[in-house]
Amino acid sequence: MLKSGEDIIADVQEMFNADQQVIGYFLTKPVVVKLKTTGVPTEEELSASSHKTSDLSVSMYPWQPLAREKSIPLSTDWVVSMVTPVEQIQELYEKDVLNNGQETDSTSDSDEQLKAGLTD
Repeated sequence: MLKSGEDIIADVQEMFNADQQVIGYFLTKPVVVKLKTTGVPTEEELSASSHKTSDLSVSMYPWQPLAREKSIPLSTDWVVSMVTPVEQIQELYEKDVLNNGQETDSTSDSDEQLKAGLTD
């Protein structure tokens, strides 16, 4: 997550100074990730006894889409936090962004599985 509030997924490499301190990151194929609810949760769904939530959909679009650079530098002071995305989102990113929509043995393209994994 960046200071701007954007959630970014990318192949990340650290940038070091002469003293081997991390001063930034190189983001390769970065995308902004947006989660949207596809329905409004009912009062019952919001109650503490219910585990069901409204369905979520995920959209990804290029971050810095007009840049010529394949690897975009980012200063550490712009990063709020860095985490590993949930498996379904990582698989979606690997399939749609890194592999240009090509199927790999380790990925799943089922939207239903993605929705189920995000709402569990």
